[in-house]
Amino acid sequence: MTYSKETNADEAVIKSFLDTDLYKISMQAAVHINFPDSVVEYRFNNRSIKDKKFNQEAIDWLEIQFALLANLRFTKEEIDYLKNTLPYLPEKYLTFLSNDFKLDPKNEIYFSHTKVVGTDDLFDLVITIKGKWEVTILYEIYVLALVSEAYFKFVDIDWDHEGQKEQSFQKAAKLFENGVAFSEFGTRRRRDFKTQELIIQGIVEASNSKPEYKSLLLGTSNVLLAKNHNLRPIGTVAHEWFMGIASLKNDYLNSNKIAMEYWVSTFGPENAGLALTDTFGTDIFLKNFEKPLSDYYIGVRQDSGDPKAYTDKISNHYLNHLKYEPFSKSICFSDSLNVEKCLDLNEYCHSKQLKCNFGIGTFFTNDFKTKSSNYTTKSEPLNIVIKIMQIDNNNCIKISDNLGKNMGDAVTLIRVKKELGYVDKEWTGVSEEHRWKE
Repeated sequence: MTYSKETNADEAVIKSFLDTDLYKISMQAAVHINFPDSVVEYRFNNRSIKDKKFNQEAIDWLEIQFALLANLRFTKEEIDYLKNTLPYLPEKYLTFLSNDFKLDPKNEIYFSHTKVVGTDDLFDLVITIKGKWEVTILYEIYVLALVSEAYFKFVDIDWDHEGQKEQSFQKAAKLFENGVAFSEFGTRRRRDFKTQELIIQGIVEASNSKPEYKSLLLGTSNVLLAKNHNLRPIGTVAHEWFMGIASLKNDYLNSNKIAMEYWVSTFGPENAGLALTDTFGTDIFLKNFEKPLSDYYIGVRQDSGDPKAYTDKISNHYLNHLKYEPFSKSICFSDSLNVEKCLDLNEYCHSKQLKCNFGIGTFFTNDFKTKSSNYTTKSEPLNIVIKIMQIDNNNCIKISDNLGKNMGDAVTLIRVKKELGYVDKEWTGVSEEHRWKE
């Protein structure tokens, strides 16, 4: 990748390696300990591609911002924060970060664009990231946050920050009033860093408004904002971990179990956290989710498909199959949430004798109305992702509980679906192209 403009560190939007989701830190640690020599390829996907295009200004700005990622370093203060706040992180990993760890976007990010047919000045983005897994794993959140910011800085500019803090306060207060526990998960699709800062301020003010609300604010996935606001950084693992290990081991029938065993051996059973179930479909996952692994994990995270059907399935697995006591295990819902969905699912989950909480992202950090409509018409967020596509020259795939979230090499997808006996499921409750459109 070559850069056409001079870069100035003062222009950088990403000013700290900690401005990312916690699970990127924890997964990087696990990769460094277990797969330090593996080489990967990631690819950007704009699921809202039909009507969300980019202009040249956005592309030029992104080139500069990607280049500036090369200047990031972990400071001693940041390493000490990780060591003290996340004591389960291996010392070997923290030493790795301390030894002048850096990114090399010039040789790791392959960024280009293609002209949209029928236009003179609109483009689709083509972003591929290649390099050692233990290094390039950090790019995902930075690149997604920058792409989202570029779109709303140069393309859709009919908005401002007016009322964002107050809106965040009202949403959080409504959740707290109804006993809903949640964490903020919105870094990757935030409108900009200022928005996420305002959102956190509003949530914290709501949690401080009544003593009983304090325990319901679980934290934020953004490690930097957790540090700055004295919140708990929240997060465990993403699909990438399961996708990479399944591809490396070429054992999709047992890949969930293998991935979880690596995780537990790295951090200890007491730090297993939440299990992510839908990388190859939740039905396949549950075949591997037996004791003692299920003892280690405090619960599961729901990220695709019908959440109520999922709750039924998980309740049956925990209470009837594994014979756990009611309310001894939990579900974290994290898929396309808003206040109304959270209230409904909170009640439903408890009716199935499970604890529950919520990871709420885009509904907080990219919920805007257009200025020109006097703040009555939705300014729709982008639905963008970056997924691992290859590891050590083997294809990586994802087969979720919703057909719209499946991705990867078509031939490999067909082979693995047949091997697993997987049946495609399409949940009409969410449109991938317009996931947050009102």
